[in-house]
Amino acid sequence: MTTAPAPDTARPATGSTAPVVTGIGVAAPNGLGTEAWWGAVLRGESGIRPVSRFDAGQYPARLAGEVPGFDAADHIPSRLLPQTDHMTRLALTAADEALADAAVDVSALPDFSAGVITAASAGGYAFGQKELQELWSKGGQYVSAYQSFAWFYAVNTGQISIRNGLRGPSGVLVTEQAGGLDAVAHARRQLRKSGVRLLVTGGVDSSLCPWGWAAHLAGGELSTAEDPGRAYLPFSADADGHVAGEGGALLVLEDADHARERGAAVYGAVAGYASTFDPPPGSGGTPRLGAAARLALRDAGLEAADVDVVFADAAGRRAADREEAEALAALFGAYGVPVAAPKTMTGRLAAGGASLDLAAALLSLRDGVVPPTVNAGPPAADCPVDLVTEVRRPARLRTALVLARGRGGFNSAVVVRAA
Repeated sequence: MTTAPAPDTARPATGSTAPVVTGIGVAAPNGLGTEAWWGAVLRGESGIRPVSRFDAGQYPARLAGEVPGFDAADHIPSRLLPQTDHMTRLALTAADEALADAAVDVSALPDFSAGVITAASAGGYAFGQKELQELWSKGGQYVSAYQSFAWFYAVNTGQISIRNGLRGPSGVLVTEQAGGLDAVAHARRQLRKSGVRLLVTGGVDSSLCPWGWAAHLAGGELSTAEDPGRAYLPFSADADGHVAGEGGALLVLEDADHARERGAAVYGAVAGYASTFDPPPGSGGTPRLGAAARLALRDAGLEAADVDVVFADAAGRRAADREEAEALAALFGAYGVPVAAPKTMTGRLAAGGASLDLAAALLSLRDGVVPPTVNAGPPAADCPVDLVTEVRRPARLRTALVLARGRGGFNSAVVVRAA
């Protein structure tokens, strides 16, 4: 397991070509599969609805983003079903799609030249819930809840590696909502090493179980609205929390020269990255999301004026939304760049959220469109952002900035450029 990146990290450009994304696999609450999800996003179709995975009637928050129509038996070999849980099955499905989309023959690659680096956050709750149920029903031996988290994260990545014969670099990063970007950045670092050609990276998460739900509620950030159209309203004057969801995206990140040699279709290049940490609560320090954005642009060798669209973290809490809006206004000017938050259609997906936004950014560059932020309506007066609401906006796009914040003060930013 890999811990959080060092504070304020941004490596200067090395002169080598930025790695490229050649495959995308998605499992999301508004669509299983990349094109199904992306079509729903562009149509403004939300996947937020009442929880169906368990009886949530006794809880104050009852809405979630659940991946629809997912039958593991349709996607996972029967021999793997007893060894996996819901989150791992979603991840395996997304990985299969990403590798197929990349049209790469992994078996033809040199040994140890392809691997898996993913992010995880809350998925261990579902595994722990299963272990607790075993204890309650049978008693006797069981894996402790705390052991299950560390073991589960390693197994999730390991299953993807074993199933696809990816014996190269591997790792798991745990930085909550920022994890999907941090995993891609770590994969980018690995591709700078001699002999490494390809990595499956990103994040898929799921903690929609009673134990996981209790943890979400304890965080105090869930919306208790009962109307799915009013539950998650980032940058709105009516924002009062977010909706939890499951799913995410896995990407095939590839050495640019290798991708070119094999004639791979390319979605875009990961041109820049940076991460920062917020100061401790009560210390009087200022949030550092804006610093992460500036450092990522510097890492990419770009200026703020080069950015055509921002995919926002979009916390859905008034104070956090103001902080992000202030960071964007300081960098681009008030209403200075189009801002998208398609996660209003899925909820916040923990470690899967930022990589799903990264997939959305790449597809936006491909299709020349900024996806809508549904339901949120016009931003509050103290959030001076050009939020694209309700209807997608056609645009000529070359560069996108993706932002993410994780619980505990993690901030991450990634810059992607069109192919």
